[in-house]
Amino acid sequence: MKFTLSIAMNPLDQLGELARAAEEAGFSSIALPDSLFYSETVSADYPYTPDGSRFWTEETPWADPLVAAASMGAVTERLTFYTSVLKLGSRNPVLLARQVNSVAALTGGRFGLGLGVGWSPEEFRWCGAPYEKRGKRVDEAIEVLRLILDGGMGEFHGEFFDFDKLRMSPTPPSRVPFYIGGHTDVALRRAARVADGWSSAMMKFDDLRETIAKLRGLLADQGRAEDPFEYQAVCIDKFGLDGYREQGEIGVTDIITMPWVFDGLGFDAEVGPKLDSIKKFGDEIIAKIGD
Repeated sequence: MKFTLSIAMNPLDQLGELARAAEEAGFSSIALPDSLFYSETVSADYPYTPDGSRFWTEETPWADPLVAAASMGAVTERLTFYTSVLKLGSRNPVLLARQVNSVAALTGGRFGLGLGVGWSPEEFRWCGAPYEKRGKRVDEAIEVLRLILDGGMGEFHGEFFDFDKLRMSPTPPSRVPFYIGGHTDVALRRAARVADGWSSAMMKFDDLRETIAKLRGLLADQGRAEDPFEYQAVCIDKFGLDGYREQGEIGVTDIITMPWVFDGLGFDAEVGPKLDSIKKFGDEIIAKIGD
């Protein structure tokens, strides 16, 4: 069982201190959220709240996840960092590969790429990407990313992306793992087909158990039943030692959490109390979870 600290919506000047405290407390990773901008109106519902509304405002701070990973990597030694999840549909995969190459090199290979399609039509169109055929475009973009990140000369000629032989240097010091986010059947099939793991958004325990069981079946269908595969979970109704152990029993390998929430602190709280919450979580949960 691993624990990952989410830094979503926290003030950017706190990130370095939060990362150092997480490393000292025994967290394995930092989860980096992604939001490109806040549009005044959106033409689609946010898929992870009951009423489709966004739970952040135009004033909520968001760091570019790759820049944040490089920054926090510079002040830590062991923590890994992964996007949870980066919206690939609105991005060019060749340019993204350059960024991932850089952050993987700068962190000594301590970086994983969590990927989703994206939900807001405005994010696609205002970044110059078509909203139509977004699933197929993302599938092709994943192929492009893997081709470039694995190193060597490579060319690609697809429906959406086309380039002759190129190489980006340096090659990441280790293979960059891909994690796929999303709760739809299409997303789960994508994870089973091409990913090293799956990353949930907010889910109740029973839904999480059902989804993990479905993923295991899909992995078996792909001949991958015995392959290493991460299940990164944001479970909203099972906490504490017993709750985390129950999550482990259904297959969760990596619990994404914000310890200060359990102490009644908001995203915009001062950093000192958050650091205290991280230390307490390390002492009371991480140090004891294997007992």
